[in-house]
Amino acid sequence: PPRLRRGEARRGGGQHTRRILFNTGAGQHILKNPLVVNSIIEKAALRRTDVILEVGPGTGNLTVKMLEKVKKVIACEIDPRLVVSAFEVVGDVLKTELPFFDACVANLPYQISSPFVFKLLLHRPFFRCAILMFQREFALRLVAKPGTKLYCRLSINTQLLARVDHLMKVCLPPKVESSVVRIEPKNPPPPINFQEWDGLVRIAFVRKNKTLSAAFKSSAVEQLLDHNYRIHCSLHNREIPENFKIAEKIQTVLKDTGFSEKRARSMDIDDFIRLLHGFNSEGIHFS
Repeated sequence: PPRLRRGEARRGGGQHTRRILFNTGAGQHILKNPLVVNSIIEKAALRRTDVILEVGPGTGNLTVKMLEKVKKVIACEIDPRLVVSAFEVVGDVLKTELPFFDACVANLPYQISSPFVFKLLLHRPFFRCAILMFQREFALRLVAKPGTKLYCRLSINTQLLARVDHLMKVCLPPKVESSVVRIEPKNPPPPINFQEWDGLVRIAFVRKNKTLSAAFKSSAVEQLLDHNYRIHCSLHNREIPENFKIAEKIQTVLKDTGFSEKRARSMDIDDFIRLLHGFNSEGIHFS
């Protein structure tokens, strides 16, 4: 058969061989290096009884290897040109209700990285682990620690719900730097309302280098928290003084908890848990 150009792959065999041009602009990068494929499978510690969820199987290089080691592979692939095998399922994984699975292995299209991670972490029943390949900077944000440059809302939200480990760096042609990470959900999860938590963290990280005192002085933030506070008081039959000002109450909570002059970039999970408890105990909610 004729040689393939960069960004193409061959699917099928014999007279049915066909060329596929991949949509690399949409974050579609095909995993062809057998050393990387074998490393990912090794890191996943697959079991004979496992049901594996695979996202973005592409030409099936990883899928075929996994089928030799597990009970079943359920694959989600949005590109219909790639779906020619019985074990694959056409569909957008973000719009599909995920089935039961023991582990997830995926070479994700980069543009769905963040929403997929949180869909995965909020999925029930719990799965054992996920071995995922991301664009390198995204992967480094997942594992970033307080005080480092890449530490952000993504970092702390992921680390609240899971243990995240960077496993290896991978270079995909043409010049795409990726990383493979292992995500293990915390089971049981922390006893925290995630919507409340994320509402607080979102405000703090909008300007992560500002003090929390400054971050909470935004008029949009004050309006939201005032609205939520009034609903809380109504539900609990609490009277609100005529001269009540939510801005003053917010600043009081920040000072009383000791976080008024702290910056989100240097705060860890325990810090935010204490701050959230401080707000909630005064009737201030974020969802």
